[in-house]
Amino acid sequence: MASSGAQLFGLALGGAVVAVLGPRRALAVSAALYLGCALAVRIRLPRLELGEFGGTPGSARGDGGAVRASLHGAGLLLRGHTVRRLMLAQWLPPAFVAGAEGLIVAYAGGRHFAPGWYAVLMGCLPVGMLVGDLLVGRLLRPPTRERLVVPLIALTGLPLVGFATEPGVGVSSCLLLLCGFGLAYGLGLQRPFLDALPPDGQGQAFGLLGSGSMTLQGVGPACFGSVAAGIGTGGAIALAGGAVVLTAGWILTWHPSQVGSAASGHVPHPRCGPRTGS
Repeated sequence: MASSGAQLFGLALGGAVVAVLGPRRALAVSAALYLGCALAVRIRLPRLELGEFGGTPGSARGDGGAVRASLHGAGLLLRGHTVRRLMLAQWLPPAFVAGAEGLIVAYAGGRHFAPGWYAVLMGCLPVGMLVGDLLVGRLLRPPTRERLVVPLIALTGLPLVGFATEPGVGVSSCLLLLCGFGLAYGLGLQRPFLDALPPDGQGQAFGLLGSGSMTLQGVGPACFGSVAAGIGTGGAIALAGGAVVLTAGWILTWHPSQVGSAASGHVPHPRCGPRTGS
């Protein structure tokens, strides 16, 4: 919810800055703010002693630096079948959605939407995410959220498939809202993911989850942007939606005997090697 709200605030603030300063100066302001944030993180975040919350695989044995320890711990985590597939389930749909989101402005331009609608379309995804996280997180109990993982992932992808028909601005807005709502599926994977982790590897696992997700969300627009050059923006967005739906089908095969139980917390504990990671 905080992430979605920040995106909406950023879109509104960015639009205001562009209106006042123009796009080039607005980008310069954005770059300066990034540098300011990096400086604030460097200065303000507390320095934790090694091993305070389990340490790192390398530091615990003194056999390497932070980078080596981090890579070693990530390797141990990804060797576990359950942890690896739960990470992929949380990485892939947002990456495909990011690929589709990166084409929204080009799609709106190709359909000759009024310039003001560009921002509305860009805001529909975070609005849908905010509403989805609020309703799914507050109204549904954890077992119900876990049973709805596959349907919600399908809800994320199917609206994007509708862009194959190149809908107008009203339908496009509704499709993007539904797509954003479906991203609440991640709430149903959090408890199974936590349960699957070794106790001293939880910190590094969530760090790896976040960094992997952001990396793939950067790769997604580049990949689907290249595809759009051949089949058009509407077709590329629809292809991204189809990839999300295929991911839902893959998760469903984890427990084929029970529809929607792919995210069940009853999973074997992964064997991630010596439990010295954090």
